[in-house]
Amino acid sequence: MKDDEPRHGLGGEAAHHAAYLDFYRRQLIDGVLDLSPEDRRRTRLPSGWSPIELLSHVLHMEQRWFVWSFLAEPVDDPWGDWTDDDPWDAPVDSEARWHVRGDVTAEHLADRLRALGLRTTELLGAHDLDEIAADGARSGGDPADLRWICFHVLQEYARHAGHLDISVELARG
Repeated sequence: MKDDEPRHGLGGEAAHHAAYLDFYRRQLIDGVLDLSPEDRRRTRLPSGWSPIELLSHVLHMEQRWFVWSFLAEPVDDPWGDWTDDDPWDAPVDSEARWHVRGDVTAEHLADRLRALGLRTTELLGAHDLDEIAADGARSGGDPADLRWICFHVLQEYARHAGHLDISVELARG
């Protein structure tokens, strides 16, 4: 994958968050799309996820945090990346895991993720990072500010980019 890490001096904290989110989003999309259709759906790790499931997860994760939580907008199937309707409320012995229906392609997920990324960038340009998330479905009585959400989503992207690097390396032998 091309290392095109954002440069410094982008004009503010929100611009840097947007640039780094875009950087990791592209890394994940490119990493999955560079695999064969078979390798996109093949798991190579004991945890059992496949690269296409990881792509679906980051799409839904970003949507949950910025659209569902921060903006408090309704989201169709917010937990659509999971086999359970709400994996955090599932019983401890639940076998909830990531999944992607067989008719969903990595290209489709990548297109949706790119569109969501544009929306996230617009959101970051229109809101102050100190702004508190609207009283949405995820607040649980303790809504986060936009800065915390950015850091949380960014660290999740970075962690999963590392996971994907390992999976891609295993796929390529």
